[in-house]
Amino acid sequence: MKLKVRVVHYREDSWYADIDDADDRQPDDPYWYADGCRTQAEAIRLACAQLAVLDQAVAAGIVLNRVSMSMAAA
Repeated sequence: MKLKVRVVHYREDSWYADIDDADDRQPDDPYWYADGCRTQAEAIRLACAQLAVLDQAVAAGIVLNRVSMSMAAA
């Protein structure tokens, strides 16, 4: 599985980051996201930390859940 990080500046004071499958052409249901980051650096830092967590999970054989699947289980 190849994961990718996307960071978007969507308002003057807000950045969004998500992690998704690199082959997924529809970015509407990522494995993780952070909304409302104050800086690009914060968004990147959070995404990189979470990417490391997801990488370890995949290496351990854990099947990742997308955000919608995680919310449905809650």
